Amino acid sequence: MSTLDAVQLTRDLIAIPSASQISNLEVSDYLTKVLEDTGFEVERLEYVDQNDILKVSLIAKKGEGKGGLGFFSHSDTVPGAKDAWSPFEPLIKEGKLLGRGSCDMKGPLAATIAAAANLSSSDLEKPVYIVIAADEEVGFGGAKQITKHSETFKRDGWPDMGVIAEPTELEPVHAHKGGYFIDVTAHGEAAHTSTEKGRSANFKIAPFLADMAALKETFMTDAQFQDDEFNPPTNGFNMTLNDYGCANNVTAAKSTATLSVRSMPQAHTKRAVQLIRDKAEAFGLELATRGYDAFHTSPDSKIICLSLEATGATKSVAVPYGTEALVYQEHLPLVILGPGSIAQAHTIGEYIELNQLERAVAIYQKMIKNYCQN
Repeated sequence: MSTLDAVQLTRDLIAIPSASQISNLEVSDYLTKVLEDTGFEVERLEYVDQNDILKVSLIAKKGEGKGGLGFFSHSDTVPGAKDAWSPFEPLIKEGKLLGRGSCDMKGPLAATIAAAANLSSSDLEKPVYIVIAADEEVGFGGAKQITKHSETFKRDGWPDMGVIAEPTELEPVHAHKGGYFIDVTAHGEAAHTSTEKGRSANFKIAPFLADMAALKETFMTDAQFQDDEFNPPTNGFNMTLNDYGCANNVTAAKSTATLSVRSMPQAHTKRAVQLIRDKAEAFGLELATRGYDAFHTSPDSKIICLSLEATGATKSVAVPYGTEALVYQEHLPLVILGPGSIAQAHTIGEYIELNQLERAVAIYQKMIKNYCQN
């Protein structure tokens, strides 16, 4: 079996642009070869996104049988912002590896592959999976396709437990916030304002917006809508507005307010969403709701205990940001555990510390040894 250097693999992946706005075919082809060369069987899933761009996700398995341990990552990144730095020219400087995706999450992905690269199937009592989704940054499209269409998981079932390798500074995370979005739309009639024949959707939605401003104060002060396990404990209630580019001298034919609420296990999120919906319905406005419940794994679960043993941490924590665990959690228990800091995600000059990357390989290897090896 081959051995892989996680730092060099991260550099190779950074050098292949794979922002969500373009195809990730090239980086997926590269990863397929790496995985096959290190003994994995690889399933490829493809789809064309809403902009007619090809996207690829990979489900790789090493070892026979069912159960085992899965490592979940994504191959897309946010855009490189080439005018501000050199995002696709990986640079090692002062103990850090710089480049787009170094932290979120080509570095963590490389660490998962490196951890399992030198194992043969005969070394494993239970299988190891590497799952690499497309479009995590723009709606979880790849993860959704994997849960519905992976022939590997249909045939063999899901792993017994899994690791979402997003950056946590290698601190095990057992819970994070989810989120709900409520689109509230008013319809009017467009006309030039000089005619006084139009009906502005903006004026129609305005009373609802005033009620939302008052609801913000409720969410910030009422303990039933908060969860003290998180910092901050509040639900991040937010509102954005869209009148579809209406000109200043025309009455808006359509106006949409999108309200967002971060869900938490103890925060009565469904009640919060219903308060918003009740207000919209009272004003006769159009409604559409989408979103996810919070991610939560019992701190006493086997996967959390396995991660604590491997890292040496005394307890797992809850964090305010989100991951693809929102999609995968109904299929298996998960821990969020990866090298790098979330503060570096999406930044100009994004980096990962080399010692974190190398430590991650050792931690993942220990988890594999403790759960999957003979």
